[in-house]
Amino acid sequence: MKKYIFICVLVLTTVLQSCTDDMNVVSKDDDVLSSDALYASPDGYQKALAGVYGNLTLTGVIGPNNSSLEGVDAGTSQFTRCLLYLQDLTTDELVWSYEADEGTAELQRNIWTASNPIILGMYSRTMASVAYANEFLRQSTPEKLQSRGITAAAKLAEIALYRKEVRVLRAYAYYNMMDLFGKAPMYTENDPINFAGPEFTRKQLFDFVETELLAVLPDLKPARTNVYGRVDQGMANMILAKIYLNAEVYIKTNRYNDCVTKCKEIIASGYSLKPKYLDNFKADNNTSEEMIFSIQSDGVVSQNWGATTVLTNGQIGAWENNGSDFGIGGWSGALRIRKQFAQKFDGGKFNQDTRKTIGTGVQGDPSKQRPIDIADLGVKTQGYILSKYSNKTSTGAAGSSSTYADTDFPLFRLADVYLMYAEATLRGGNGDATQALTYVNDLRKRANNGSTVGNITATDLTLDFLIDERARELHWEAHRRQDLIRFGKYTGGSYNWAWKGNASTGISIPLYMNVFPIPVGSLGANHNLTQNTGY
Repeated sequence: MKKYIFICVLVLTTVLQSCTDDMNVVSKDDDVLSSDALYASPDGYQKALAGVYGNLTLTGVIGPNNSSLEGVDAGTSQFTRCLLYLQDLTTDELVWSYEADEGTAELQRNIWTASNPIILGMYSRTMASVAYANEFLRQSTPEKLQSRGITAAAKLAEIALYRKEVRVLRAYAYYNMMDLFGKAPMYTENDPINFAGPEFTRKQLFDFVETELLAVLPDLKPARTNVYGRVDQGMANMILAKIYLNAEVYIKTNRYNDCVTKCKEIIASGYSLKPKYLDNFKADNNTSEEMIFSIQSDGVVSQNWGATTVLTNGQIGAWENNGSDFGIGGWSGALRIRKQFAQKFDGGKFNQDTRKTIGTGVQGDPSKQRPIDIADLGVKTQGYILSKYSNKTSTGAAGSSSTYADTDFPLFRLADVYLMYAEATLRGGNGDATQALTYVNDLRKRANNGSTVGNITATDLTLDFLIDERARELHWEAHRRQDLIRFGKYTGGSYNWAWKGNASTGISIPLYMNVFPIPVGSLGANHNLTQNTGY
């Protein structure tokens, strides 16, 4: 196996009653291991911790087509796939050809409802993370450890660290609920089983996430010193930087100074840009010094229909048949890009930009040239394609499977921090404008293999430039919806893209669509919840 994946598949057969209550969905796994059996030894705590992490990768325990959540399909409940769909498929970056797939047509046309299965999958999977975290915290108190005869100082310290990591994972879950839904039921380990959690507002969720992360941050392992794939100070600081950058959206408060502070802490933590941009999206990207936190994938050990499997297979063109270039079978044109995204690479400055992996057809064959416009979303040969993700390593070795990707999903990486620092500075934060320009040009030099041909000047560095540069650098990494909302370009009609609002050239969509609806089933399971305005 190419890397150690901190996922114990077997532990996900442990479906604890409190978890199923907390997440307002029912588990359908039959192979249930009791809490007492799992936590009987110190090793059990490591396995349980793996289960909390594993919920971000796996959907069930029987294989990629199994979901442990009752009423939620595996294909519409894998965490990174749902995150990608909600953050990118609903924007100017991505088109999915198979509109018969449940929920995708409504998302990419911006006509979703509270019955959308992908929205339900994201909501349920994220609240499952909260439930798994809460149960781990209930079972790892000093009193529980003592009652089970776990008294060795080293083991107590190890489990204490696990608890801090789990609190970060729970905070990350509530960060997503705050961002995507604007509200969520609040449960902690201190609440009783069968507790119908109260509905927390965005402000309450913001305060909870911030307080939790600041509380555990000093006791986490320093950035890049923990086991790969586990939480450290870099991850906690990244979530904080994100909530501070978006604070005007979330709580109508300017926190740009705090964003700058966190960005500086992350940058000083030992990360560095991967010399070659595309190496961040290959099967050995676990070795990238740029990764702050990634969600692991292995084509043999953790088979699932997650984001990198979708992206690597989906980018293979219907005409191009270029799956062998990326070490994967391919889905014959499932994914394409919208015109407005492709045009962000127009101009001579991008002629050698390695981030521009746009394919326009079969070279030398005039009959197989792609139009930039997509008149029919179901026609796989309309619209340009991308070649960003690969199931080959940086040395060209094939991945372990021709169907499932080995490539980890780059949830947070240093390039994003550079752009966040620049944006927070431009928005009035106490960063250094010269340093902000340097960070942006570092990214553009990296994209141009060390050449300064793409560099910009201080007068070029504007907010309008940055929203486009974020797309060029971070496309297909589940950031775009959040970015467009922050820039006031998502709802309304100031910026339209192909098929926005279900019109081929794009139309205005209403302001309430800045958040998604609470799924119908979740409203029924917890009567403390209320529907978002407009739905």
